[in-house]
Amino acid sequence: MYSIKVEQLVRHFGKNVAVDDISFKVESGEIFGFLGPNGAGKTTTINMLTTLLRPTSGTALVNGYDVGKQQALVRQSIGMIFQDASLDDKLTGRENLLFHGMLYGLSADDFSDKAAKLLDMVELTDRAEEVVLNYSGGMKRRLEIVRGLLHNPNILFLDEPTLGLDPQTRRHIWDYLITLRERQGVTMFMTTHYMEEAEHCDHIAIIDDGKIVGLDTPEALKAMVGGDIIMAITDDNEQASLRLQNSHGVDTRKGPDNQLIIETERGDRFIPEMMSVLTDQTQGNISVKSVYLRCPTLEDVFIKLTGHAMRDQNAVDKDKVRSGMRRWRGR
Repeated sequence: MYSIKVEQLVRHFGKNVAVDDISFKVESGEIFGFLGPNGAGKTTTINMLTTLLRPTSGTALVNGYDVGKQQALVRQSIGMIFQDASLDDKLTGRENLLFHGMLYGLSADDFSDKAAKLLDMVELTDRAEEVVLNYSGGMKRRLEIVRGLLHNPNILFLDEPTLGLDPQTRRHIWDYLITLRERQGVTMFMTTHYMEEAEHCDHIAIIDDGKIVGLDTPEALKAMVGGDIIMAITDDNEQASLRLQNSHGVDTRKGPDNQLIIETERGDRFIPEMMSVLTDQTQGNISVKSVYLRCPTLEDVFIKLTGHAMRDQNAVDKDKVRSGMRRWRGR
């Protein structure tokens, strides 16, 4: 059973295409990640799924409701944690929750029961009567999670839920989210550009420049890379690549920082062979400045699929442009 079904979804901002003909499905109860750099189309997608933006074309069903035609029903069945803080700093944590509960028509008893359980889960019970202005960034995020769950939604949308938080706090937030999924079976749709966060997802859609370029489990995506990753810096990558191809039939590719990237089984055994080939005096020595061996990561998958690193500056620049375009919401 699918909680979200998207088919050929497109969003234009004038002549610019922010989301370009994407399709995917999210199963009920899973954590589904949208992984990509800033400006890739992640937030635009989540805004369409939560009815904050109208699609230019295509369809999207959330809990079986059409995001373009049944907006009120979609909103009643989802929770949302925005990328930017959206709490009232002058109210206490409990007052922020109470205001949200009133908007969703929760009775006093229902609110009291749900708020108490959720605050306890994220360890904020003792701080609920303090004004939010005194909260740390991690505490605010935890309170926003409670607020998003207060009306018992079927799907929780999280747009960069740990953006700007330190690594330890990010881990704690994920502990709460995983506990939440285990206790309540809530479907989670999240966007992120943190590789370690994406590892927690059941399925990941890799998005770049508005297009989905890969979609599978984290393990299956990493298996696309194959074997170990060797990253070498030489004084002549072109000749090094040609020599390795001729001697071992190994395909290489250029990394984002001009490294020579080799994918091979048993990289620990291949490195001595590679060094012997590259430093062969009969063919002319190729100087190897550094060699690094590791297992494949989602960063490697992203580079393989897109040809550039996750945090390329051009993607950041696109995000700045698109953030201005988001003021066109609803058009």
